[in-house]
Amino acid sequence: MTLSSDESVLDRLDRIARALERLSPPAPRETDIDAAEAFVWHARDRWLQPVERVNRIDMSLLKGVERVRDTLLENTERFATGLPANNALLWGARGMGKSSLVKATHGAVNARVGGTLKLVEIHREDIESLPDLMGLVRAHETSRFIVYCDDLSFDQDDTSYKSLKAALEGGIEGRPENMIFYATSNRRHLLPRDMMENERSTAINPSEAVQEKVSLSDRFGLWLGFHNCAQSEFLDMVFSYAEHFGLEADPDTLKAEAIEWAATRGSRSGRVAWQFIQDLAGRQGVRIG
Repeated sequence: MTLSSDESVLDRLDRIARALERLSPPAPRETDIDAAEAFVWHARDRWLQPVERVNRIDMSLLKGVERVRDTLLENTERFATGLPANNALLWGARGMGKSSLVKATHGAVNARVGGTLKLVEIHREDIESLPDLMGLVRAHETSRFIVYCDDLSFDQDDTSYKSLKAALEGGIEGRPENMIFYATSNRRHLLPRDMMENERSTAINPSEAVQEKVSLSDRFGLWLGFHNCAQSEFLDMVFSYAEHFGLEADPDTLKAEAIEWAATRGSRSGRVAWQFIQDLAGRQGVRIG
């Protein structure tokens, strides 16, 4: 073999090596747990991205959810101090503050324990990577983690719920001692009714098929229900927001405008109250946030 042919072979091998490097998965990025109090999980990179400023509202502004607020707060405080606590499923009416309560609870409890309680958001489509996230969490024993998934639900033929079941309770390692899982959903059982009815009609043993799917919700020791609010609760939210942000308005006028706003939306909720307050603040030239 001549020198030129040797160089040709080496050049080809070099190109093959570079191609294989491009195809191989990237090395996991280093996560600095002390960099922030909250993170977003990126499944592809196996990386926790620090969140500089958490989008949350003050706990005192959450109205009409006092019972579930106190229950979640107590559960989170126990977990943050190393005591036994449950995974929590916040389910029910849209716009009633489920995700806001999770973030507000984390902020309140984390301030009390000196910043050792971390909030990690995992996206619904990344649920299958939860075991990888749990491995990372398990390695950081000095911190405690609320892993949180907003608007969690599963559609027909979606089998990723099995990964969640195994990760929360059924896996051989189990959930890390320093991790708890909170989820919000409009569905109490996380799976659509027609999906469960289809299982009932086609399975050899219908009751066992349905129970296998319903058992996903059983992994959550706390089921916290959120229901549509009454007009008095809706107005309480509006007046609390207005006072908190220093918005000036005649009480009767504010009440009438808020009721009209809710009527045009066809619903009353914390989200609708917040949207009304944003409109009011914009008309008054007041910046809120």
